[in-house]
Amino acid sequence: MQKKKIIMADDHKMFAQGMANILNREPDFDIVGIFTNGRQVLSHLQQQEADLLITDMNMPGMDGIGLIQELKKQKSKIQIIVLSMYDDEEIFKNCVKQGISAYVLKNADPEELIYTIHEVIEKRHIINFQHVLYQAADNPFDHLDTYALKFKLSKREFEILSYIAKGKTNKEISEILHLSVHTVETHRKHIHAKLNVSSSAELIKKAIDMGLG
Repeated sequence: MQKKKIIMADDHKMFAQGMANILNREPDFDIVGIFTNGRQVLSHLQQQEADLLITDMNMPGMDGIGLIQELKKQKSKIQIIVLSMYDDEEIFKNCVKQGISAYVLKNADPEELIYTIHEVIEKRHIINFQHVLYQAADNPFDHLDTYALKFKLSKREFEILSYIAKGKTNKEISEILHLSVHTVETHRKHIHAKLNVSSSAELIKKAIDMGLG
């Protein structure tokens, strides 16, 4: 399997390096550059191609929006994920207007970013910002999205919960979602805590009550 070349733009070096270390554990990801502003990214891309850019919004020299606009002006084929601390509807809408593939908050679980990267690379449509989407939607979310927001379930956790409700084992879920069994077990523990249940039977009942069965 050929690894996907990923570059990151974030002026918080410790955060960026920590996230890069996490992403590099994935067998199909290769972080080939970490930069502190948009101009450095553009300079790098003149020399070497990359498949995906993960960019912050607020950076010195050239910020995230400026970088995205310049890449679009150059008709770059690189896919773009915004990783930002800004839980702001207008910023989100502006990024979507510029043609990004996804918008992820920095306080999300790292697994949520990993999942989003896989979805973007596979060219499946994803704008991953539930809170802002919920506020900005012309029509309210259905009851399933409301439950996800109420219990602060990540997209991955909600997905795993739906398979649990269908009676899938951890091993079966890991094979379906291409995750390790350990990762599924970890998510399951988080789901137990968020839904305040202490047994598998309680978890399945809760999931069925939510309409997932």
